[in-house]
Amino acid sequence: MTHGSFAGATVVVVGSGAAGLSAALAAAEAAGVRRTSCRVVLIERAEKGAHGGNTRWSPSYMRMAAPDRIAPGFEADVRAASGGRTEEAYVRRLAADAPATIAWLERHGVAFHRPVYYLSEGPPRIQPVGGGIAILERLEEAALLAGVAIRYGVAAVRLVVGCDGAIAGIEVRSGAGRREIIAARAVVLACGGFAGNAEMLAQHLGEGAASLKLISPGTAFNTGDGIRMALAAGAQGGGDWSGMHAEPVDPRSRGPAPVVLVYPYGIVVDRAGRRFFDEGAGLVHETWERLARTIHFATPGRIAYAILDARLHGIAGWERAVRSEVPPCRAASIAELAELLGIPAGALQETIASYNAAATGNPARFDAARADGLAAAAGLSPPKSSWCRALDEPPYLAWPLVAAIAYTFGGIATNAEAEVLGVGGPIRGLYAAGEITGHFHGTAPNAVAMLRALVFGRAAGSRAVAVLAGSGTAT
Repeated sequence: MTHGSFAGATVVVVGSGAAGLSAALAAAEAAGVRRTSCRVVLIERAEKGAHGGNTRWSPSYMRMAAPDRIAPGFEADVRAASGGRTEEAYVRRLAADAPATIAWLERHGVAFHRPVYYLSEGPPRIQPVGGGIAILERLEEAALLAGVAIRYGVAAVRLVVGCDGAIAGIEVRSGAGRREIIAARAVVLACGGFAGNAEMLAQHLGEGAASLKLISPGTAFNTGDGIRMALAAGAQGGGDWSGMHAEPVDPRSRGPAPVVLVYPYGIVVDRAGRRFFDEGAGLVHETWERLARTIHFATPGRIAYAILDARLHGIAGWERAVRSEVPPCRAASIAELAELLGIPAGALQETIASYNAAATGNPARFDAARADGLAAAAGLSPPKSSWCRALDEPPYLAWPLVAAIAYTFGGIATNAEAEVLGVGGPIRGLYAAGEITGHFHGTAPNAVAMLRALVFGRAAGSRAVAVLAGSGTAT
């Protein structure tokens, strides 16, 4: 075991996504304001260019009315998504600090706009111009200028805990298996959940979870190492360990997050040609996670098909709701479409005939931007609660759908100060932010994951330096 060039670091951040870079930059800035000699080191297991986890590939929508104000009802909506199980203090801190965090990003060169979100209306959202990669690039530049030492290809192995129960350092592995210890009085874990760990997925999410498609190449680096280390050091677990955020994607695509979100305006069928889901049960961001889970855990072959007709082309901007670069299957008849998909033609024809017979509402009421209440007639099973109009205008279109996991909900328990909680309270010197933390339950609140990574990453870095300076620890 060696004590190499990392020796003497005061704050070590693990992970270079939005949460990690926010923590490292905030720590360096806090040290500068306090005029301390605090040394900040960021370690990242991926090589440069592949680093950044999910952030690198994320569109990074954030649930805000504008860069300077949170969306109305934000706190209530976030807590409602978890069935009231997300801690009030945590959500309150998230809402309170979001505008200042966005302003901080803007000062570091991240620009924001308000894009039209898919096709349907919903809570207002902002997005960094350029997506998640813009956040990575600007924060990385700022962190380096602030003196943060960034080391790629270095994996965290074990937290070093002193006799007093406080963090004393972290063991890492780099190069050809070479291990060393970074002496540190504070560690910020921001290295993601366990979506990239097949064994943990099977253990916590159940049979079949290990075969979930990953939403992006960055997801593969979220192997639960930080969670494992923290638990071994006495941290408590938090969040819904059987929960995850997943999205319906086109398995033919080679791109990241190739979602197909036009399914509410048609029907979704399984390999037998039968419907199994109310495609109009809510706005797309209210149903996509449930659809993805149902496809993977309750549908034969773990695949489904979104079926639409030529009326899709009459919806302005429909293309932005499909991020697959692969064109849909296209056919002049339902029988031909069924053959292309490998679905029994008779079953698909029967399903669509039953659906069309139930589409008795006035098609003039159709409105892709909202849950229009254009429901199927009673007796259709499953029901279709909105956007129910007949599929009878060729050509007919179809996209295959599978579930892709974005992140897991189970993780480390933290408080509103981003401190990791042990049995007796915060573990001195240990902080965490982002997907590694366990705060979500049931369903992921829409457009919140990136915002919480930034807010609590920044909070963790600032808090770490403030506590060290306030405790009189040499920094």
